[in-house]
Amino acid sequence: MDLLSRQGLRTDGRRSGELRRIRCKMGVFNQPDGSAYLEQGNTKVVAAIYGPHEIRTNRSKAPNDCAVINCQYSMATFSRSERKRRPRDNKSAELTLHLKQAMATAIKTDLYPKSQIDIFVQVLQSDGGNYSVCVNAATLALIDAGIAMEEFVISCTSSLANGETPLVDISHLEETMGGPSVTVAILPISGKVYTFALSSTALLVCY
Repeated sequence: MDLLSRQGLRTDGRRSGELRRIRCKMGVFNQPDGSAYLEQGNTKVVAAIYGPHEIRTNRSKAPNDCAVINCQYSMATFSRSERKRRPRDNKSAELTLHLKQAMATAIKTDLYPKSQIDIFVQVLQSDGGNYSVCVNAATLALIDAGIAMEEFVISCTSSLANGETPLVDISHLEETMGGPSVTVAILPISGKVYTFALSSTALLVCY
């Protein structure tokens, strides 16, 4: 199956450099200090922020001059066609770590000493670019919570069609049928880049 038509259109009608349709809403939950719902194409994510609040675990190991960032990435059991008994698998744990590292680069943790900020994201519907959509949703939720940030974190996942044409903001079909994919989370003002590149043969993490 070709990912690009002769007219240069992708299977969903986009051109190679076009993003999927984006819909978002902030303040979707009452209990968290901040929350957001984000759709990029058919990928749908909710994010919730709790804090800053008192550190609840491992207080003796927590730094005194900055906040502790706690993150959790998960997928709803109904979010994908192949259901698993344990939603928090190794992939979820890996993406939790990368999400925490990306968010920690943006939050002004020094303004919240001896405190903890919890970031929870859940994929409600999976159709490609899950990590990127989670980063974007978490950023919106942090804004809603009023957490001080150096700048906003934005992310996108791209791949190649036919080994040569870049595809921006890929869908699940393009993830599975395209070439190696690269996910970039960036702080656009400072130019700081957090890159998480994954292919069938290698895993590369850069800061």
